[in-house]
Amino acid sequence: MKTNKTIRLYNIILPIWLLVWFPSWLWLGLIPANYLIDYLVTYLSMKKLGIEDCRQKASKHSWKVCLIGFFSDFLGAAFLLGVLYLTDIILPNEIGESISYGLSWMPNLYSIVVILIAIAISGVLIYVLNRWMLKKDPELNMEQIRRIALNLAVFTAPYLFLIPSSLIYR
Repeated sequence: MKTNKTIRLYNIILPIWLLVWFPSWLWLGLIPANYLIDYLVTYLSMKKLGIEDCRQKASKHSWKVCLIGFFSDFLGAAFLLGVLYLTDIILPNEIGESISYGLSWMPNLYSIVVILIAIAISGVLIYVLNRWMLKKDPELNMEQIRRIALNLAVFTAPYLFLIPSSLIYR
C-alpha cells in the first residue's frame, strides 16, 4: 500500500531584529564588530574623562561590556517578539494588525513606538548592568562609572531594531 505524502514549504520572512536569536554566519561579523564598537566607546569615554591607562582599562572591561550589550539586545528583541505574538491576542483589531505588520515588515507609527520602547529597555539595561560591572573597578570613581555607562547606553543601544525588514528582503 503506497501513501501519498504532501510536502509543503512555506516562505519564512523573519523581522531583521529577530536574527540576533538565531546563531548563523552573520554572528561571525556581528560579534567582532560589536566588540570593536564597545571597546571604542569605552576607550573614548575613558580618554575624554582623563583616565590614565585608558587603553589597558578599556581592554580589560570590553569583553564584559560586549556580553552585557548582547544580553541587553536579546532582551529587547524578546520584548519585541512578545509584543508581536501577544498583539493579535490582546488587540484583535486594526491597531493590533498594524503593530504586527509594522514589527515584522514595514514600521508604522504604532510599531515605531513599540520599537523605541524596546530600544529604551535595552539601553537602560546596558546602563544599569555596565554601571554595576564597572563599580568593581577600584580605580574608577562613581562619576566616571556613571558617564562611561551612560555613553555605552546611548551609543550602543540596538538602533538596528528600526531597520525595516522590507529593506532587507526585497
